[in-house]
Amino acid sequence: MDLWRVFLTLALAVSSDMFPGSGATPATLGKASPVLQRINPSLRESSSGKPRFTKCRSPELETFSCYWTEGDDHNLKVPGSIQLYYARRIAHEWTPEWKECPDYVSAGANSCYFNSSYTSIWIPYCIKLTTNGDLLDEKCFTVDEIVQPDPPIGLNWTLLNISLPGIRGDIQVSWQPPPSADVLKGWIILEYEIQYKEVNETKWKTMSPIWSTSVPLYSLRLDKEHEVRVRSRQRSFEKYSEFSEVLRVTFPQMDTLAACEEG
Repeated sequence: MDLWRVFLTLALAVSSDMFPGSGATPATLGKASPVLQRINPSLRESSSGKPRFTKCRSPELETFSCYWTEGDDHNLKVPGSIQLYYARRIAHEWTPEWKECPDYVSAGANSCYFNSSYTSIWIPYCIKLTTNGDLLDEKCFTVDEIVQPDPPIGLNWTLLNISLPGIRGDIQVSWQPPPSADVLKGWIILEYEIQYKEVNETKWKTMSPIWSTSVPLYSLRLDKEHEVRVRSRQRSFEKYSEFSEVLRVTFPQMDTLAACEEG
């Protein structure tokens, strides 16, 4: 039995270490299982001068991409000098051979893109970086553990109420899920974290995660400009998307509000 067959067999044996439950932090692939590190020292974090995987990410459970660094060796900066190979388990069996990355272009430089034809949920994958047959780095994961959605889009706000002294106001902030996430069919369920602050403040106020795509913000000062941003994550997972574009909230002057009410 060759080394990689031993490795894959052991990968299955320690799947509880390698494929933690829904509470695992997806996307960043920094270290392999400690058990596998003892078996194969090359699974430890690579030195900074060596090409290594930085992360794998699936925005919607239907596709995923993996990324790596170039390293310091100028010979490895030449396009095509580094290859990614993958193996996956189907029906409790690992595929008998390693297959090369299906698409080195779509996800950008130093990446491999797996479209829906190559993506299977809840099936373990192992990937490895090689150059001229020499192993550079290797990682294992399941697609459901590397979900990191795209940011929400279309942030907007409406005025709900102005306090009687005319000092503070309440607004409703709304947004749309990322277009890549098929939330209507329930293929992925997102929750959202909202942050807001006054423009001149440095620290964001963070609200508890919610499932809806709108939320009221109360008691904002009318004489200040405010900023709001939102990010999303798959429900019960830890890894959030990047933040949305910042929504700027500027209240109209009180005389303008009074004129609108009189009209």
